Amino acid sequence: MPALYVMIPAALLIVAIAIYIFFWAVDSGQYDDLDSPAHSILFDDQDPQHTAAVEEAKSQHPESPADTDKKAPPHA
Repeated sequence: MPALYVMIPAALLIVAIAIYIFFWAVDSGQYDDLDSPAHSILFDDQDPQHTAAVEEAKSQHPESPADTDKKAPPHA
């Protein structure tokens, strides 16, 4: 019986702390956008076939297609 005098207030304190943390998370915006992280896994950060990436690569390394045939392929 004396253990209940310690356990019940401890349990109420833990519940109060959990409720406080939950409301803090809601107020700070943790639950504002729940869909974007789930959809962001579907999109690549840098798509090599994207036209902007291809144009940027060409502007950084201006080589004619004939020059690239003469070079040896890179080794892994």
